[in-house]
Amino acid sequence: MTRTTPPRPLDVEMLFPEVAAYRKDTVRLHPRAGDPGPRESSLGGPLLWPRALDWPHCDDDHGRSTPGAGAMPLVPVLQLFATDVPELPFPSGTDVLQVLWCPFEHGYIPQPKLYWRDSSTCGGELTAYPQPEGAEEDYLPDPCVLHPERVVDYPSWDLPDEIAEALAERFDRVEKETGWSYWQHLSVADGVKAGGYPTWTQEPDWPDCATCGRRMDHLLTVNSAEFDGASWRAWLPVEDTPETGTVWDLPYDDRRLIQSPPGLMFGDMGGIYLFTCPHCPDRPYSHRFDCS
Repeated sequence: MTRTTPPRPLDVEMLFPEVAAYRKDTVRLHPRAGDPGPRESSLGGPLLWPRALDWPHCDDDHGRSTPGAGAMPLVPVLQLFATDVPELPFPSGTDVLQVLWCPFEHGYIPQPKLYWRDSSTCGGELTAYPQPEGAEEDYLPDPCVLHPERVVDYPSWDLPDEIAEALAERFDRVEKETGWSYWQHLSVADGVKAGGYPTWTQEPDWPDCATCGRRMDHLLTVNSAEFDGASWRAWLPVEDTPETGTVWDLPYDDRRLIQSPPGLMFGDMGGIYLFTCPHCPDRPYSHRFDCS
């Protein structure tokens, strides 16, 4: 089943033409519980990993009682094929992006690693991979299939200060008159997504490339949830909208399968933001985290 974000309830660029120059396209990935295969895009599903290639590990002890007891295997987080998300900046000769991370805290969050691959060279793939012991449950995603959807992002925290100040009175007036908030309903798309703007919950913290010094591009956001108590009216997909009542009237387990299908939680409903430098041939990457 596809997932469709409701049309924005107001014409953003007509009401606030100053933000039009900052619009960006983003791909909401809409993970939902499923049984993906290794040659499918997925969140928390099996990866197309060559059997001849060692599975990646983290060498930190993570507070284990026996230091040096062995490297901790990483866990699959995202696998995205160019056929599903062609908007990603795939390096020449690659058509799949794989994100794994160490499911233990590295400065309050798991430590991600990125790999770009050519799927045609991944014959004889692994059918099983090692599992980490004692990992943080909040960092172990449940297998999900994806439903990519293209939507438009407008900046929230990334809106330049001078424009935000100039629009503040208009933002407030529109919200009082219509009930729709630019910050929560009309700007940055929630959920797990590729491209567009990070869904910061605090001041932006864009990394610079350590190689060339230029600001990195936002690659992916992995959020704790598809929407929250303030934003759900704008970002709850049409297909997931209950026939009666609201999503908050559903039993908790039913709502969780819509709001947080992978079962991830970063701090207090936070997000992990992945960045890459498209200018450097080795595609350096970095990440940031914030929460409420």
